[in-house]
Amino acid sequence: MFRNLIFSILLISLLASCRTANILMDSRKDKEIAASTPLDTLFTFKKNYEYKIRKNDKISISVWGQDELSVGSIYGVYNSNEIYGKWLMVDANGMIEIPKIGSFNVVNYTVTQFKDTLQKHIGEWIKNPIVDVKILNKEITLLGELRAPQVHIVDKDRNTLLELVTKSGGFDFYADLKHIKVIRPSGDTVVNAILNITRSGDYSNKNIQLYPGDIVIVPSKRNKEFDKRIATIVPFTASVSAFVLVYKLFTTTSK
Repeated sequence: MFRNLIFSILLISLLASCRTANILMDSRKDKEIAASTPLDTLFTFKKNYEYKIRKNDKISISVWGQDELSVGSIYGVYNSNEIYGKWLMVDANGMIEIPKIGSFNVVNYTVTQFKDTLQKHIGEWIKNPIVDVKILNKEITLLGELRAPQVHIVDKDRNTLLELVTKSGGFDFYADLKHIKVIRPSGDTVVNAILNITRSGDYSNKNIQLYPGDIVIVPSKRNKEFDKRIATIVPFTASVSAFVLVYKLFTTTSK
C-alpha cells in the first residue's frame, strides 16, 4: 500500500512537471488550417529564378588585374582589402560605395545585371575588363528534427528541399513529415508554406525550390513529448522500487 501510494504521487507529479512547450510545433488546429491552404504562388517552380540583391547583403567585387577596383576579390589578395575590408555592405538605403565609381544603388539587381553594369562603367577607362560579383551571405536555414540542423551557405540560386535536408544529415526519428514549414521573405513581409512530403504524387509541391533567405522548420511528432516523459519517469520508478526494497529490508531486520 505504502509503495503504491509513493509511486502514484511521483507518477502524477512527473507527468505534470515534464510538460514542455515545443517552439517548433504548431497547434493541431493551426496545422490543419495551414495544410488545407494552397501553396502561395511564391513557392511555385521558377525555372529562370535569379537571386536579387537585398539590403544588408555582403558583396565582393573582383576586377582582374585591378587592385584599386577590387574588394574581397576572388582573383587574389589585393591591397584594397586592407582599405575597404573583404566585402561591401548594402546599407539601409540599398547603397554601396564602389571604388572609383562612388555610391550605387544595387537593391533588386541580379548578380548578372550588376556585373554587366560594372563592366560598362569600368569599360570606360579599361578595355574588356574581367569582372566578377559574389554575394557572400546567401543562406538557407534548416531547424528542428534533423540530424544536423544548420545554416547553409549556398552558391546556387536554386536549391531543393530534399537537397538541403540531405546536407543536414537527413530527418531525425521524430520528424513530422506532414507539417514541414517553409518561411520565405517577400519584400518587407514573409510568406509561409506547410508541406506534407508523405503524400503521394504532386512531387513539385513537396520537394520545392529553396531560395537564399528561406527558413525551413521540421517540427516534432506529438508522441516525442510523451516518449521524453516516459524516459524521465523510468529512472525515478526504479529509484522508488529500490527505496521500497531497502525500506522492507530495514524493517524486517529490525524486528
